[in-house]
Amino acid sequence: MKSPKTVFVCSECGAVSRRWAGKCPECERWNTLVEEEEAPPAPTPARGGSGKAAGKAERLSETSLPAYIRTGTGMSELDRVLGGGLVSGSVVLLSGEPGIGKSTLLLQISQSLANGRRVLYVSGEESRGQLKLRAERLGVQTGEIYVLTETNLDAIERECTRVAPDVLIVDSVQTVYSDRFTSVAGSITQVRECALSFISYAKESGSAVFLVGHVNKEGGISGPKVLEHMVDAVLYFEGDRRQSYRIIRAIKNRYGSTNEIGVFEMGDEGLREIPNPSEVMIEGRPLSVSGSAACVVMEGSRPLITEIQALVAPTAFPSPRRTSDGFDYNRMCLLLAVLERRLSLKFSTQDVYLNIAGGMRLDEPAADLAVATALLSAITDTVIPSELIVFGELGLAGEVRSVAHAEYRVKEAARLGFRKIVLPKRSVAALQGKVDAELIGIGSIFELLPILKKG
Repeated sequence: MKSPKTVFVCSECGAVSRRWAGKCPECERWNTLVEEEEAPPAPTPARGGSGKAAGKAERLSETSLPAYIRTGTGMSELDRVLGGGLVSGSVVLLSGEPGIGKSTLLLQISQSLANGRRVLYVSGEESRGQLKLRAERLGVQTGEIYVLTETNLDAIERECTRVAPDVLIVDSVQTVYSDRFTSVAGSITQVRECALSFISYAKESGSAVFLVGHVNKEGGISGPKVLEHMVDAVLYFEGDRRQSYRIIRAIKNRYGSTNEIGVFEMGDEGLREIPNPSEVMIEGRPLSVSGSAACVVMEGSRPLITEIQALVAPTAFPSPRRTSDGFDYNRMCLLLAVLERRLSLKFSTQDVYLNIAGGMRLDEPAADLAVATALLSAITDTVIPSELIVFGELGLAGEVRSVAHAEYRVKEAARLGFRKIVLPKRSVAALQGKVDAELIGIGSIFELLPILKKG
């Protein structure tokens, strides 16, 4: 018996090579070639006899607009991330670490989606009994919810034809396999072809499809990188399994913004929405302790108030330690260099630890001034007043630059009781009289230290 031939497939671009190489010859990524059994060639249909209507080009001016129908999932936080709801005929890839709450979320929204519609929940990891126990714990009992525990693609397609669901949930796409390929489930070929089959079903039937994706040890989605390009939306579940708060972030969304986030809390009865995450983020904020600064950032159209914590201590090593959690490490080192050069503060002899409370990740430049404030407070052991909040971008010369959506940030800070708001000087004139708070405009980092000492 002749042994099956093997090829090497790139996990990033899907390119096929007969020999292994350290770098993919197509996308030039390193260590992405994975060995798989060669798939049999697909039969080539005769010319004009494929059975499908040949595609014809038409003028753009004559093309009709598609009627995208959005359906509420029953969770406004998830609807916000999706861009207003679930779009019919769309394919959403939901990924995250094991145990983060992906299956719990999809089972919870199934009850709301099943009001007047059919939901088919395909599980390749849990038995029907396990799903029933989870559903009873979450209070999911009513609605047209069908459960299928199957991993064979052909069997799933047959049930989709029989049930004709309006919403199809596949948990997870890495467990599904097709008999047309000899590679094991979860391989690059199987994941790509099975996902392509579900995408074709969604576009032809108009059903919305949720695909659950595993993550690899690097934190990326398992399978070929092209999987993220094929689907309409990619949602990523963030958070620590040992903590209760979870954040859903859209990495890609063809029907909405990729800047929105949804905040949830994991409890005994499943995921609970956090409609006002700012209050949660600053809950339990320590008072009369140096190194704690409040900052207001924008996540899409939503202003969020977060707590930035800094700790500065004399180092016991020849090279001081630098640790950052939730904030870009290189950006923190840049801000430390600005503070040391412009204000003559000796961070070079100190260990520096920076943390964003609540598991948030701050990416926008508006957090620069708050991070600098926390570092200043920590190294000088100066307590920041609890009613003081800071935002603004910091340049290499120590100048404070204005940021977008200053009015939204100021109003959110005033709503939560902050009475002193430090912000870029250029934004003060347009905001005077609009909020019941003292607006302190500064133009450089040199003006910040007297404000902290004054309190």
